[in-house]
Amino acid sequence: MIGRTPAWIPLLVGLVAFAWIVPLVGLVMTSLRPPGEIAAGGWWSLGEVTLTLDAWRSVWTTYPLASAFWTSLSLTGLATLLTMLLAPAAAYAFQFLAFPGRRVLLVVVVNSFVLPQQVVVIPLFTLWRDLGMIDNIWSVVIPYVGLSFAWSVFLVKNFLADFPKELIEASRIDGCSPISTFRHVVLPNAMTPIAAIGILQFLWSWNSMLLPMLYLRSDLPLTVLLARIAGSFEPNLDQQAVAAIVTIAAPLLAFIIFQRFFAMDARNRSGGKE
Repeated sequence: MIGRTPAWIPLLVGLVAFAWIVPLVGLVMTSLRPPGEIAAGGWWSLGEVTLTLDAWRSVWTTYPLASAFWTSLSLTGLATLLTMLLAPAAAYAFQFLAFPGRRVLLVVVVNSFVLPQQVVVIPLFTLWRDLGMIDNIWSVVIPYVGLSFAWSVFLVKNFLADFPKELIEASRIDGCSPISTFRHVVLPNAMTPIAAIGILQFLWSWNSMLLPMLYLRSDLPLTVLLARIAGSFEPNLDQQAVAAIVTIAAPLLAFIIFQRFFAMDARNRSGGKE
């Protein structure tokens, strides 16, 4: 029958969803069961099931989890906000404004996409040390924004390549400056790529451990704290599970907030001719 979904598609989607949910269930059960039961039969064993909040109490009292959560949120929030503001502005300039050296500068920016963060770790450490910025939140935020600038500009510029030029020309006829055109015409109609770079930047910054571990000393994010919870001689699986649950809460919330913008895409491009 035309238009009817084949029976195997819901089954396949259900199996994939089940495969994704099982690790989350295991994470929650690991945080609620004593380490002895986990070591004896795994979190899935049903021989003797004991639920306890000892791991949650131990983590909250032993480690500065709340402070680490706030540090991670501050680092990630600043990096995501700056990227969502600067990348669309740069993409708009490369796409619609004419200035000397535009193509050369675009090639330089895009080619920096292949630059791994390990290459800049030592030069940045020397620079931050000379400037007295070690253990400063901006010593991590600035590399976060800089290292993601190439792919975020490239993503937004590809979106603006199909942007209706009639809207840009109409705004110029109405007397809008380039900044006004960007604010009132381009920006409201480019929420889809902005939401995309917001999600990707949030996830990358939130899960990053190398830069905070090297440049921060007092206020540590959750990723660095999670590495410290994993003991050298004891695995502390229950406590690691607690920290992991707290760590994945914010990215999940960020995805829920930003994902609704993906439905706008073509419908948001009003004014263009078909």
